[in-house]
Amino acid sequence: MKNLITTVLLSIFSVISINAQKLENSTLWKIEGNGLEKPSYIFGTIHITCDATIEDDVKKALDETSQVVLEIDMDDPSMQTKMMGGMYMKDGKKISDLVSKEDYAIIDSLITNEVGMPLKMVENIKPFFLIAMLYPKMLDCPMQSFEQELMAVATEQKEDINGLETIEDQMKVFDDIPYEDQVADLLKTAKDNLQKDRETFKEMLDIYKDENIEALIAMMNDDESSSVNKHQDKLLINRNKNWIPKISEYAIEQPTFFGVGAGHLAGEFGVINLLREAGYTVSAIME
Repeated sequence: MKNLITTVLLSIFSVISINAQKLENSTLWKIEGNGLEKPSYIFGTIHITCDATIEDDVKKALDETSQVVLEIDMDDPSMQTKMMGGMYMKDGKKISDLVSKEDYAIIDSLITNEVGMPLKMVENIKPFFLIAMLYPKMLDCPMQSFEQELMAVATEQKEDINGLETIEDQMKVFDDIPYEDQVADLLKTAKDNLQKDRETFKEMLDIYKDENIEALIAMMNDDESSSVNKHQDKLLINRNKNWIPKISEYAIEQPTFFGVGAGHLAGEFGVINLLREAGYTVSAIME
């Protein structure tokens, strides 16, 4: 249950990105220079997928490093409790406070049919989390997670698993974004009955398979009306900037394998460019 809830949270961030600079088609990048004695690696994941097979180049990078650092420490035993506490809207807000009776009925129908419970039972949960509960329904296959596979390798190799931010950091993002904007996305999904979302998810998986991180970003930025697009500073840019000193600390301490959502890699404020601005040599690993 803990791992499922965590995957749902991470899935929210898997659809977030910004305009990209030209980069090679690769989800695996080597970090060198700037005082590092040995290289570290950063791998762009997709948090929910049909096939989370770890490729040989990624296995090699895992073998050459001695700890795994994900967006959050998914091995933290207190994570589930903290996450559950942060899923609910503040000040007693409910979905019924944010939409009309007609729109409430539309959302209720979707949640009842796809999640298996009436909206009334979960209407105090932040709308982004209700959307995330629907992500597995957008796949036409059993859900797999790269994060779970990376954790399995780290456990097998008896390596530490750490995070670039805390669960509290991530949960705060969904209080900083107005609930009205979040529920607008939920309503759009409900009115379409997941049809557009399923098409978009399939396209995203195809692009990820090609490791075309620029095409991935272009696709994810297509809907200018979404709250993801409106609040990229909170969802992506600020987080990327906050990660750079953390990445430096981990990489200086020991060779580290970083696993973050692929949408964080490219762009002016993407992790690759920010690391280069910080003095590191960051190069694509091409099969």
